Amino acid sequence: MELDPFILSRIQFAANISFHILFPSISIGLCWLLVYFRVRYTFSGRDDRLDWEYAYFFWVKVFALTFALGVVSGITMSFQFGTNWPGFMERAGNIAGPLLGYEVLTAFFLEASFLGIMLYGKNLVSSRTHLISAFLVAIGTTLSAFWIISLNSWMHTPAGFTIENGVFMVDDWWEIVFNPSFKYRFIHVVLASLLTASFFVAGISALRARKNVDGPATWKVIRTGVFFAAVLAPLQIFVGDMHGLVALENQPAKIAAVEGIWETEKGAPLTLFGFPDEEARTTHFAIEVPKMASIILTHHADGEIKGLNEFEDAHPPVAPLFWSFRVMVGVGFLMLAIAWWGSYALLKDRVGPWLLRALSGMTFAGWVATLAGWYVTEIGRQPWVVQGYIRASEVVADHAGGMVLSTLIGYLALYAFLLVFYIFSLHYLSSKPARSLRATIDFAANKNAATGAA
Repeated sequence: MELDPFILSRIQFAANISFHILFPSISIGLCWLLVYFRVRYTFSGRDDRLDWEYAYFFWVKVFALTFALGVVSGITMSFQFGTNWPGFMERAGNIAGPLLGYEVLTAFFLEASFLGIMLYGKNLVSSRTHLISAFLVAIGTTLSAFWIISLNSWMHTPAGFTIENGVFMVDDWWEIVFNPSFKYRFIHVVLASLLTASFFVAGISALRARKNVDGPATWKVIRTGVFFAAVLAPLQIFVGDMHGLVALENQPAKIAAVEGIWETEKGAPLTLFGFPDEEARTTHFAIEVPKMASIILTHHADGEIKGLNEFEDAHPPVAPLFWSFRVMVGVGFLMLAIAWWGSYALLKDRVGPWLLRALSGMTFAGWVATLAGWYVTEIGRQPWVVQGYIRASEVVADHAGGMVLSTLIGYLALYAFLLVFYIFSLHYLSSKPARSLRATIDFAANKNAATGAA
């Protein structure tokens, strides 16, 4: 069997980006939750202060582990631009290189510089300094997303450049950074991370409650995660709708694939379920809502949506986009329902075992929605690397298929090991009784008080 290095390189890049995005999708939002915990600690009474401090120091451990895995897997992402896709950097390196460099200069330095204070500065710096450090790390994680999403969005909606001898040259950095789809993608990604982190902390805390290793801080974290999610979920749906309108304008082939629309039509129906058949150019067993796709995408019942047949071979594969989008939307609405159910139950003090099971079952729901959404984004750009200008097949490295396959297997084995290690570490931390860490905090507090008295 002949091994196609192009397909294998795409699979390898997909595997790398799928593994990498798991960790920023938690760490960006989780860091802002840590800032919130630290603010509550700073401005609460003594009893509440101890609970919020317990919450902070429990979750800062999880953040550090998540951050470390995100950094390691992120290095691999940049590395692959050179090893598997050298043509991309040869042609678009004048834009991609500086944007990746800005991430290191503005984001990584902040994160690396102040994370140590968050982890080890409890008895070494003031509470105000600790709070400022948490805030600066949160700013750093968000800046990291800012630059990466700017580059990714530029690849979807390129602007601010000219092409000289096949090479992209910068005309206007402002237009490059703030390209047409950037602000919607950036807000969408940050909200997704905050939602992911909210369900992550609520889910693990609910599991601790079910295991009877919870304490007062555990329930404070559950309430925080559920209430945050209840507000963020509808915001994410609204931003997602705006993002869809921009995609319809700039990437109509992607939208046609997402909706399974083959012929250009006005008043296009929304396909809730079906089986897209790219060879037959139809969707089998389609369950449709008349005119609804046009209403959602154009906000007009008779709005026109271009079909896939308009794009010949320049449209993405249909089935992966069709199903990924429905997984993303389905999980998103499930998050909304559970967040509102949980908020009602918490406000009415009617939390029962079914809600705790539901929350613990949704611990990694954000991962599912984020991966599905990322597949819609990245597969939806195919066959282009830079939309409308560079095809993926033009910039792939001329490696032997066997070599790419061997490195792919190595990556998958390593990622499987790291993911199992990560889940095992979370399970270990979530199984520790609350009193053990609480006792450590109380001991440190008493030691500080004694030292101050002396």
